[in-house]
Amino acid sequence: MKIRLFCKVALGCFLAPAVLCGVAPAQQSNVQPPLVHKFQKIEDQWSTSLVKRDQYTLETILAPTFEDISSSGDILTSNQVVASLFEKDAPRVTMMQQRVVTVRIIEDVAIVSGTYIEETKLNGATREERGVFTHIYQHVREVWKCIQSQRTALPISMGGQAGHA
Repeated sequence: MKIRLFCKVALGCFLAPAVLCGVAPAQQSNVQPPLVHKFQKIEDQWSTSLVKRDQYTLETILAPTFEDISSSGDILTSNQVVASLFEKDAPRVTMMQQRVVTVRIIEDVAIVSGTYIEETKLNGATREERGVFTHIYQHVREVWKCIQSQRTALPISMGGQAGHA
């Protein structure tokens, strides 16, 4: 009898965490951590401002000292990024989706990593690029300003699509 009771208790001790672990992720999978949610809103504004050529919103996101390193290795300042919205011979962003995956905070700096899909159009030709990004934000006067952006394009797979974003 003591052996059966011990077996039931032992089995319960081993199964309870497994059951709880199995239930917990399912409940949390639809809920973003608050920091991810906060920076996802900023990234969504950034994407929308590029598509709509909204200089004002873009300037509220990018710090004056912002530096962008594109997936092709081009380095642009904040002013150059804003100016590129209005250049006639530059590719026009027609769709941009950025998905925040992780956010790490170190004092007044946030390191935001995620994936992106960008469609651009130039001379009637549409181009899609998928990749990963790292954006570094600094908390200045109660606002997060992006000071650095780095994008890496994913290679195109056999089906003609880059890796999933």
